[in-house]
Amino acid sequence: MSERRGDLGRELARIAIFAALIIVLGMVTVPLPTGVPITGQTLGVMLAGTVLGPRRGPLTVLLVLVLAAIGLPVLAGGHGGIASFTGPSAGYLVGWVAGAFVTGLIAHSGRMTWWRTGLATVVGGIGVVYLIGIPVQAAVMGLGLGPTALASLGFLPGDVLKAIAATVLALALRRAYPPAFGAMARAHAA
Repeated sequence: MSERRGDLGRELARIAIFAALIIVLGMVTVPLPTGVPITGQTLGVMLAGTVLGPRRGPLTVLLVLVLAAIGLPVLAGGHGGIASFTGPSAGYLVGWVAGAFVTGLIAHSGRMTWWRTGLATVVGGIGVVYLIGIPVQAAVMGLGLGPTALASLGFLPGDVLKAIAATVLALALRRAYPPAFGAMARAHAA
């Protein structure tokens, strides 16, 4: 029983560490007139999915969002509160949860390779997040889907760089400290 409790403690610690990483990556932002700032938080979401997997990655993001909902300043630029979930960024916040899930699902679907990890960060960390974020941003701002999607293309170069960084960092962490990946490290070591 104490072994199971120790495993739970380690898993909760991993979730808390990645939640803190997502929060820290949001402290430096570049505000834009679109209402959605450029931030490093999506890098944290990608890393949570690739390292923690399809169950714990989304739980990490949900922890950050719950902290934001209760008013803690954990979102981009130190914002928080329930109003964060009614503005132009609301869909992207929800998209982070689904994005972390898909990223983790792809990254943990087999042996961790550069192409699987890269695919995971692009499909989950960019594609899924945009798929949810763009329509919500369009609706909140009263704009058409096409113009909003076109405006969102300005984020794509930075997001591709974040996907590359997440891929490199996840693979380096996998080589340097496999226990960070929890059960995935044990499964692929066997």
